[in-house]
Amino acid sequence: MLFSELNLSTPILKAIAEEGYTTPTPVQAQAIPYILAGRDMLAGAQTGTGKTAGFTLPMLELLSREQTPQSKRHHIKTLILTPTRELAAQVGMSVQTYGKYLPFKSTIIFGGVGANPQINAINNGVDILIATPGRLLDLINQKVINLSKVEMFVLDEADRMLDMGFIRDIKKIIALLPAKRQNLLFSATYSDEIKKLCESILKNPAVVEVARRNTSSELVKQSVILVDCKRKSALLGHLIEKNRWEQVLVFTRTKHGANKLSEYLQKLGITSAAIHGNKSQGARTKALSDFKANKVRVLVATDIAARGIDIDSLPHVVNLELPNIAEDYVHRIGRTGRAGNGGEAISLVCVDEFDYLRGIEKLIKKTLDKSTIDGYEPDPSIKAEPIQQGRGGGRNNNHRSKSNTQTPKKRDASTHNRDKNRR
Repeated sequence: MLFSELNLSTPILKAIAEEGYTTPTPVQAQAIPYILAGRDMLAGAQTGTGKTAGFTLPMLELLSREQTPQSKRHHIKTLILTPTRELAAQVGMSVQTYGKYLPFKSTIIFGGVGANPQINAINNGVDILIATPGRLLDLINQKVINLSKVEMFVLDEADRMLDMGFIRDIKKIIALLPAKRQNLLFSATYSDEIKKLCESILKNPAVVEVARRNTSSELVKQSVILVDCKRKSALLGHLIEKNRWEQVLVFTRTKHGANKLSEYLQKLGITSAAIHGNKSQGARTKALSDFKANKVRVLVATDIAARGIDIDSLPHVVNLELPNIAEDYVHRIGRTGRAGNGGEAISLVCVDEFDYLRGIEKLIKKTLDKSTIDGYEPDPSIKAEPIQQGRGGGRNNNHRSKSNTQTPKKRDASTHNRDKNRR
């Protein structure tokens, strides 16, 4: 199928062609006809599958079909809700790119920056509003934003919304929308909470799913290096230099860990930047821009801050620490293997993380290749206690290195050590 077969208007097709695209991705080919038909939709798609264009293209088409010489007044017709600032910026760029030959006005609002420019843009008239929940509710409470004429509501990355605790905010926003509207919900992973949310929002939805539930991208080569807990940063530096990696996205579990690793790499002479919720929006934007432009070799990020990173040809993702939640692993490695390109995801795993690893392998239904590197092997003297069966479930299947045959340490009950980035 070609984009020209999807009943999109000439201005949109021209913008698509200028980006060098002729063939839609599977999620685009399936979703666009349903959206153009006015259906509510639930789309389950891995990151990197083109889902953003999957809703921005038909959204723009529907708006253009409604446009008449008399409809010169701009009011919010489409609301796109995203969990993070970076993702909001990514969606906003897609709207501008594909809507460049259309007369619609769009703006992005999120926290962490001054509200006055955003308020001025809204007061000047907006057709398409891309927003994060916190700032949106702030401006609604200030009576800057009126959602009474919204015709389409898009909830992007709904799974992350729930992970970040936005469910109450989402419900407040939905209560302010007109009853008659089109609803689109996109989620990379499914859960019982997502199902409940769908039931409360979507009406007789079309369902599009372009990958198995909670799968990792088949285009990403995944592997595990078993390593001594205290040698992870040193091993990462070794891998970057030995393999001459020029563009690497590294995930840490905490903001402090991201800063510490970035500083360590800089001391090794490896250009690096960190992004997380404590960084200003200007610093985050610059770090991401420098990374995309290859001005820094390594971008160190927490899960939430990295959510909007969209680089078609990012070659390497490294998990310095495995995520607490298995589904986050899918999101992390989805930063590579995008737009049909291959990629590599390497996880540096120490004895304390074996239960996280089991949960990930159970989720993705795949046993990951494991190896060690001379000089960085796990310490064989560590006598770890047997872990308790928990979220990962099952037995410890082949998760031992040649230098470490113990079962992992038992951790305490703490779980979600998350960045807070609501605004």
